[in-house]
Amino acid sequence: MEAIKNFINTISDPKILFNLVILGYLLVFPPIKFLEKINRFLKLDKLWTKQGGIVLLAAMLSFFVFGLTDQNFRLIVTKPDNVPIVALLFLVVFFLWLAMSQAKANDERIAKGEKPNEFSDSREKVLVWPDLVYIEFICLVCASAVLLVWAIALPAPLEEPANPTVSPNPSKAPWYFLGLQEMLVYFDPWIAGVVFPTVILLGLMCIPYIDNNRKGSGYYTFNDRKMAISIFLFCWLCLWVFLISTGTFLRGPNWNFFGPFEYWDPHKLAVLNNVNLSEIIYMKILGRGTPHNIFLREIGGFIVMGFYFGLVPLIMAKTICKNVYQRLGVLRYSIFIVLILLALSLPIKMGLRWAFNMKYIIAIPEFFFNI
Repeated sequence: MEAIKNFINTISDPKILFNLVILGYLLVFPPIKFLEKINRFLKLDKLWTKQGGIVLLAAMLSFFVFGLTDQNFRLIVTKPDNVPIVALLFLVVFFLWLAMSQAKANDERIAKGEKPNEFSDSREKVLVWPDLVYIEFICLVCASAVLLVWAIALPAPLEEPANPTVSPNPSKAPWYFLGLQEMLVYFDPWIAGVVFPTVILLGLMCIPYIDNNRKGSGYYTFNDRKMAISIFLFCWLCLWVFLISTGTFLRGPNWNFFGPFEYWDPHKLAVLNNVNLSEIIYMKILGRGTPHNIFLREIGGFIVMGFYFGLVPLIMAKTICKNVYQRLGVLRYSIFIVLILLALSLPIKMGLRWAFNMKYIIAIPEFFFNI
């Protein structure tokens, strides 16, 4: 048992875990044909069958039951603050399976030349009254009962009156802000707390005006909306649910990483020598000190950012996003690709921090401008 726990603690290191999450996502929701072949070879589409859903939920339940035998795991998972996140993980898996199983069934029907289930003439019509109203009322009663039992069974996570001389360790935001708090590790507050939330809201509002593909309207499908669904699930699962789960279960005292079966030792020290791109270029590569001139010092970062937001969209328009560029046009494609690159900047920055201890690509503390 201890060997299994040590193995899980090892792969829970974000350097390994995040790569496994990305790899699993690309194989389960393949955005390109090469990954589709691997998906078919491994028969990962079986996850969206009835048996696949049972296997997914059973695997998660088995892991949590096994984890509850460990005191450290039990202290984290059963903490009243963390119970919603445990429920979140199970609900995300269940509703993802429910939607994708219906999408898979419709894709098989469309491949045979039949209509989707939602448009089938034999499908029974559901009336607002009394069917829908009764269902909503039953859901209201069930939700109220769950909240009542929850409020009685779990003590409210209230602590002693605030003391300005004593701070909790770790000091965590509410669970719905843990994703933003995790982003603060990799970006300055003005980016993680202002730019990214604003871009997310604006990007969600822009989707109906950017995406002019009418397929998939009114019925579940994956093949007809593969790119849109893959992008959404990447942002939702890999960037948001993963960050919330990491901040909840893996971030401990002093905001260090701990495995799910590891004791949260407040004296644990993580040796980190974070460096900026300019320091890597001048000190490690050129073997000299960084210039005092801001532009000369950060010229490498400006070149990297110019290439990322200037040339990468053009390269993608000529290669993997050629069809998207032709369908959307210049303006909508430009907005679309900038939103995608901004979303990808988070996992890229996380990878740079874990692999090279890189803190900033552009660091201008004189003007509080750090990227």
